[in-house]
Amino acid sequence: WGGYRGCVAQPLITYDLAFILCFQLPEALLQERDKRAKWHGIPVLLQELYESSHLNSDFTHTHTVLKELSSLLSMEAMSFVTEDRKTAQESTFPNTYTFGLFGGVDVSVNIIPKLNDDLVKDCLSVLYNCCICTEGVTKSLASRDDFVLFLFTLMTNKKTFLQTATLIEDILGVKKEMIQLEWIPNLSGLVQSFDQQQLANFCRILSVTISEPDVGNDDKHTLLAKNAQQKRNTSPSRAEVNQVTLLNIPGFIERLCKLATRKVSEATGTSNFLQELEEWYTWLDNTLVLDALMQIATDEAEHSSTESSDESTLATIPLRHRLPQSMKIVHEIMYKVEVLYVLCVLLMGRQRNQVHKMLAEFRLIPGLNNLFDKLIWRKYTTSNHVVHGQNENCDCSPEISFKIQFLRLLQSFSDHHENKYLLLNAQELNELSAISLKANIPEVEALVNTDRSLVCDGKKGLLTRILTVMKREPPDSSFRFWQARAVESFLRGATSYADQMFLLKRGLLEHILFCIIDSGCKSRDVLQSYFDLLGELMKFNIDAFKRFNKYVNTEEKFQVFLTQINSSLVDSNMLVRCIVLSLDRFEMVEVLSECCLLSYMARVENRLAFLFRLVNIINVQTLTQENVSCLNTSLVILMLARRRGKLPFYLNALREKEYAEKYPGCLLNNFHNLLRFWQHHYLNKDKDSTCLENSSCIPFSFWKETVSVLLGEDRTSPCAIIGYIDEPYMELDRDLLED
Repeated sequence: WGGYRGCVAQPLITYDLAFILCFQLPEALLQERDKRAKWHGIPVLLQELYESSHLNSDFTHTHTVLKELSSLLSMEAMSFVTEDRKTAQESTFPNTYTFGLFGGVDVSVNIIPKLNDDLVKDCLSVLYNCCICTEGVTKSLASRDDFVLFLFTLMTNKKTFLQTATLIEDILGVKKEMIQLEWIPNLSGLVQSFDQQQLANFCRILSVTISEPDVGNDDKHTLLAKNAQQKRNTSPSRAEVNQVTLLNIPGFIERLCKLATRKVSEATGTSNFLQELEEWYTWLDNTLVLDALMQIATDEAEHSSTESSDESTLATIPLRHRLPQSMKIVHEIMYKVEVLYVLCVLLMGRQRNQVHKMLAEFRLIPGLNNLFDKLIWRKYTTSNHVVHGQNENCDCSPEISFKIQFLRLLQSFSDHHENKYLLLNAQELNELSAISLKANIPEVEALVNTDRSLVCDGKKGLLTRILTVMKREPPDSSFRFWQARAVESFLRGATSYADQMFLLKRGLLEHILFCIIDSGCKSRDVLQSYFDLLGELMKFNIDAFKRFNKYVNTEEKFQVFLTQINSSLVDSNMLVRCIVLSLDRFEMVEVLSECCLLSYMARVENRLAFLFRLVNIINVQTLTQENVSCLNTSLVILMLARRRGKLPFYLNALREKEYAEKYPGCLLNNFHNLLRFWQHHYLNKDKDSTCLENSSCIPFSFWKETVSVLLGEDRTSPCAIIGYIDEPYMELDRDLLED
């Protein structure tokens, strides 16, 4: 029957036949064959497990069998965790393969409901070990909805919680169709029964159920594809339904806020902790594994005379007796990563305002501010160490993940929301008021309405703390990207002179220009985030342009700055938009001579050069959320031209450019299609239209009018694109968007 021989030969029998043979062949025959095929007694053990697990059986022997199977499989699972997963193959794990081949997974699933807590724990460990080493097992379990829901009921028992949570997380990670949380029996009661540690771990599971699945195909990320998908799916997605389900659980958000802001005991010896991290970081897998290690160490301290079999997997770790002390901080950090992620997803969902209100009420921001120096942004970061998260292509240590998740949360919290002023303390709010008073402008309504009992306390608010650490980062640090995004989100929305001056006084503009011009930064992501931030910081602010001129005080520096802008216009177009908008406002007060940047953009040939490139680097099929801003920036240039009666001049310049480059009709036809898409995309999206209006200070009605004028069908109109395309080059494919 051509059995499994070591790690080389493949079995010649089917899974079903192997299962039947395992339970019908005499034990002696199986044992004899076992010696030749090197099955390590697994088929016989499965026979014994099946026979000893009936309802009226003596489960003493079942416990022994499960322990032996667990030992055989756990060695391979630990090997898988500690080695490179990308190169691991099934043939590396003969015990796990044999266990699955002879029906071990089915037997385990079927007997779990019959077992007591201790046996359930062992059985779950066996299944988890199989899932680690064999992806097919995980997918098989994921297809059994009744079993998945049954697993959630096991989480009520603290004895089996860790093993259950670990298995559920793996299963949901490969499940084709997202589980609906409302299917879980008594979900509210289940969540309310969790202690804080269990709730933090449960967030790992929740993160899979409330996040929209990644389609993994670039074509699906285009706006054209997304719009088509939205037309097909008018009802809320399962992820959105799950978010609502969570928000309806009494006290859920409040408990997450307490978890996120919980302090860590300072009794841990930090220097020893940092040295010891190096020895175990290389194989630590996730929060749940760390929980198990800490529990083992705690048990060891309480029962020093007893050696449990679970500890055999830690035999090579010299720090076993010191685990609770050396892991306490990183244990808390890894919890908080999961909690912050869930809060961040909820903040970006349809119930954003409801979530915002609760996060403010439960003082999430002041709590994070109090953790900033001692936990969130400690001077030491273990950036050289690697821990794999859910995405194996992302090598992030817990501290790096924590910092990034913290910054993402602040970005989502501040973005276009009046609660952004909670990131400041009372003294900083007074400073904003003083800036407005000195400039003789009214305070923004959101600042006036901010509940000062909910803002940060201490000498600095969170926004100021982020600025401080941002200036210390190495030029190409990935943190710079997230820090810049968090600060930029504070400035987004209707432009506030006081907000800009608050940041200008703290040297932000000079820091950004140093990064762009002098630091040698090569990261496109970092440079893009700094261009976007610079645009928000300088928009309509003459003081900022004067500061720019003071820093960029040589032709050499200015040329380096222009080179950075032109090297990737998709990355820098928001800054170009800011300069064009500011120029339109400042021309009236004759300030062009005070800034080389404004003088440069004042020359019509330079504005046209940007317009040509903006229209040429995108088309309808390649539009994404990242580059659609190029279309809007080109529209800003033309709207301002229309306001001054110069729109025909710009359209004629585009036509001349086409003929000069020997591709008549291409540029204008492409722009015509882009504007038709713009109408489809924006006219039914209130949020997007509000953002365009606030960021440009141009009424959205003028945006719509300008697009309608440009798309006019009268070829004699001087402001219609169609009038500048010669008949032989007219676009024939008029059904592009509809298709």
